[in-house]
Amino acid sequence: MPETGTTTPTDPWEYSLYIPNDPRAVTVSRRTLRLILTMHGLNGLVDVAELLAAELVSNAVRHTKGPAALRVRWAAGVLRIGAWDADPAPPEPPVPLERVAELEEGRGLGLVRACSDLWGWQPLAREGNRGKVVWCELAAA
Repeated sequence: MPETGTTTPTDPWEYSLYIPNDPRAVTVSRRTLRLILTMHGLNGLVDVAELLAAELVSNAVRHTKGPAALRVRWAAGVLRIGAWDADPAPPEPPVPLERVAELEEGRGLGLVRACSDLWGWQPLAREGNRGKVVWCELAAA
């Protein structure tokens, strides 16, 4: 296991955390992500990654009825955070950045778009899994 520190890992890795449709899963996902990133020496990405993961998982839990999963992958200096859910419908488009601060709800993907380097979604239908993954990427600082 790599030691924690400030060096950026070069070997790729990937984790999936399957979660129930329960609002408490957002906190579990955030804390798990913090542990993963800390153990891999990516301390500089923790705060932003935690915010992004919370928004993605919150949307998956709030807007769908089935299970969900947090997916985290590191490769080529890029952290990809994704939330899978069983609903194949596309996510609602993000609100414009200038409206994010004035809204009390519906600003999650606006924050994801504003705080990540890249984001998107893709439908899934493989290995018995259906639904979609909404993802975002952060490059190592």
